[in-house]
Amino acid sequence: VQLVESGGGSVQAGGSLRLTCRTSLYSIASMGWFRQVPGKEREAVAAIARPPAFTVYADSVKGRFTISQDKAKTTVYLEMNSLKPEDTAMYYCAADLRGDWYSPSNYNYWGQGTQVTVS
Repeated sequence: VQLVESGGGSVQAGGSLRLTCRTSLYSIASMGWFRQVPGKEREAVAAIARPPAFTVYADSVKGRFTISQDKAKTTVYLEMNSLKPEDTAMYYCAADLRGDWYSPSNYNYWGQGTQVTVS
């Protein structure tokens, strides 16, 4: 199983980025985004699941980030707007949620990450 993230980069505060995660699996019902900075634990950012329709966000990104999934459920996106320096991190895609969305240990598959830097 492969998850491949893309779309990271460097932007100024207030800018936007769109992260993409493509999976080799077909019709994954649940996927999520996490982020991590060196020396800190991996932090849940957002998750999406269908069915039933379910999206959830960390309080720190609510109203600024949007998670979505294509109809085939092989790709998940994270639209990030009004970026702040504190959003700087390595962003990871995760798939196949089995439990609480905010716990990294509840996902079975992970990508390698894409770096987001906000200055």
